[in-house]
Amino acid sequence: MKYLTAAFAVSASLFLGTSQAAYPEKPIKFILPYPAGGTTDLVARTVSQHMATLLKQPVVVENKPGAGGNIGMAQVARARPDGYTVGMGAISTNAVNPYLYKDMPFNPEKDFTAISMLGTSTIVLEVNPQTGVKTVPQFIEYVKKHPGAIYGTAGTGTSMHLAAELFAQKAGIKLTHAPYKGSAPALQDMLGGRINIMFDNLPASLPHIKSGKLTALAVAGVKRNPQLPDVPTINEAGLRDYAVDPWFALYGPAGMDDEVVKVLNEAVEQSLADPQIKKVLENAGFNPESSTPDALATYTEAEQGQWGEIIKTIPLQAK
Repeated sequence: MKYLTAAFAVSASLFLGTSQAAYPEKPIKFILPYPAGGTTDLVARTVSQHMATLLKQPVVVENKPGAGGNIGMAQVARARPDGYTVGMGAISTNAVNPYLYKDMPFNPEKDFTAISMLGTSTIVLEVNPQTGVKTVPQFIEYVKKHPGAIYGTAGTGTSMHLAAELFAQKAGIKLTHAPYKGSAPALQDMLGGRINIMFDNLPASLPHIKSGKLTALAVAGVKRNPQLPDVPTINEAGLRDYAVDPWFALYGPAGMDDEVVKVLNEAVEQSLADPQIKKVLENAGFNPESSTPDALATYTEAEQGQWGEIIKTIPLQAK
């Protein structure tokens, strides 16, 4: 993502300089607006542990799921802007949800301070092997024979939900959404044969795909994922001009001090650049990438405009 490559490099000696002497002086709360066990949980806990080492203060992850991430991010928005409460926003909470939910508990344009991009994930379209489906064209034919076929996602308003509805629109098929409270319970029902179709963030599903318990048909992003090099993109599989790349980023409440933002940004940047951290995240199917605060703010605004237009054409609304 070329618009995120402007992340500035900071030496360890500078990072441990005067900014850190004043901040942080106590543990930092890292709000994760999604359940434990999924992609976001893996990323948040992996990155926060390394940030804690750099900052010499605990960075405590708290799962606050619900309403497509709105509950957790509302807590971030209401927190004091002192740098001791931050949260993981995403394409859903900070770009898509304002167009899905009638009553938003925060304004993503005004209520947050952008800190750093964390990276992107890959959405995978997967089925149970028992369906006999192995390609996207076969999947489309399968759904036409089973109109209204049920698919699972990690929840209403998530990027997976949007990816599925966009797929159905472009393919001219009808799917029925079964929202779960995170990837973990949805995967349990997939593996148990209670649902046969799922749009999921790859890190949560990757072990089951590699073991053969689930069949990956395609990935939703612009590019193939290195962990599944033989699995085509949905665009390559026949749905032209289709692409959904979910992203995740660190935000704080509006009004944070620039020096505090700088310290947190440097901690994220150095954490994501650490070879061991990169290996853990990349092996799970996540693409770590930091950014400057300004780059994230600009990117968030652009994503809001883009997905607002797309959602109007589907149309889609959460209850």
